[in-house]
Amino acid sequence: MQKYLFIAFGGALGSMARYWVGSTIANRMGTKFPYGTFVINITACVIIGFSLTFLGKRAGLNPAWRFLVPVGFIGAYSTFSTYEWETLSTIRSGAFLLAALYAVSSLILGLAAVWGGSVIAEIL
Repeated sequence: MQKYLFIAFGGALGSMARYWVGSTIANRMGTKFPYGTFVINITACVIIGFSLTFLGKRAGLNPAWRFLVPVGFIGAYSTFSTYEWETLSTIRSGAFLLAALYAVSSLILGLAAVWGGSVIAEIL
């Protein structure tokens, strides 16, 4: 039960950070290009790369940190970073073709799914 509380707390912080970062950047730079989301995705990649590597090398740290930061905070802040981490992990395992397939198919099918969902919503 404790891990769910850490995930929930991290998620609350991550979603608030996402809103604050996104709206602050949009107010300063405009919305013609999605600068806020872009910054969120890139900073999430830095945070997930750092936290998973750091926590992986320090087995003595309380496992709650894994639930709080990469799962809770980053999970609510941006899932793009998880996509990038999984692609990097697949590359590091030597499965370059599989990593490329995952990256490209996620991009193409994700865009198609967003379009499909939008079309369905417009019909209803």
